[in-house]
Amino acid sequence: MFIGKWNKSVILTYIGLMFAVAGMFLAFTADKITYSFSCLMMAGICDLFDGMVARKCKRTEEEKLFGIELDSLVDVINFIALPICIFIGMGMTKVWFLPAYMLFAICGVARLGYFNIATADSEGPVKYYTGLPVTFSALIFPLIYLLHVPLSKKVFPFVLLGMIVLVSVCQILKIKIPKPKGIWYGIFGLLAIVMLVVYLVFL
Repeated sequence: MFIGKWNKSVILTYIGLMFAVAGMFLAFTADKITYSFSCLMMAGICDLFDGMVARKCKRTEEEKLFGIELDSLVDVINFIALPICIFIGMGMTKVWFLPAYMLFAICGVARLGYFNIATADSEGPVKYYTGLPVTFSALIFPLIYLLHVPLSKKVFPFVLLGMIVLVSVCQILKIKIPKPKGIWYGIFGLLAIVMLVVYLVFL
């Protein structure tokens, strides 16, 4: 009756997407931008574990291919579009931010396109990422935002601008980054929970 796949192997990816859409909405309607950052981190948690969930499910080859395509498409929204919406919602609307947002978007989609080709040609699980994965935005930018507490309102926007450019460039650099596995899933998950508590309780 419906196109697409709607089984449990992709449900966590869809949940992450819902958090991203909620984060965009909150970026322009909520009084506290921390809610949007919390949605970004929740989308990151979903992305961290959706592959693990999918691999435990019995899938047809078509369902596997659909999951790969879906993951990349959702990543564009979760970790490229949502951060830009958050930055704008923070009031970072000066004209010099626009080229940085454009660069961030271009480098992000280029990184995802490269990753899709690289994984399609590889045999077996990927051990290293080439370039900084766009999903790292879910951790990097919430950490950077914490600097707005000690830094002045005049200085912080330029620090954020520099980090946006740095993250953008790192996404397309030919650098190898180990793929999290084993205990690292737990470590990243625990760090995300701690960050969420900080954002929802203390900020």
